[in-house]
Amino acid sequence: MNKKEWQAIEQARELFQLGEQATADEMKQAYRRMCKKYHPDRAEKGEKKRYAEIMCHLTESYDLLMRYIKKYRFPLKPDKDTLYDPEDWWMHRFGDDPLWGRKKR
Repeated sequence: MNKKEWQAIEQARELFQLGEQATADEMKQAYRRMCKKYHPDRAEKGEKKRYAEIMCHLTESYDLLMRYIKKYRFPLKPDKDTLYDPEDWWMHRFGDDPLWGRKKR
């Protein structure tokens, strides 16, 4: 992932007030909590448009996080000191695949 993508994920994580390692359920709960707070139906008369924009931003951020965890399944914040071992990454993604994973003996 490039720096811009990491920044977007970091902003989404902060928006939902998630820890560095959040589960999909925690993300879903945070998204629902924020949606209840900023749903346009709950807004004052002059605030509906602003709440609608906030809802769009919340949905985009949630979708970004869901795509990220489905694709990578790693912490929401990159570890600056340790890079992922390429073999661990490969086995995590493809270890159960009979063609690409380790052969069982």
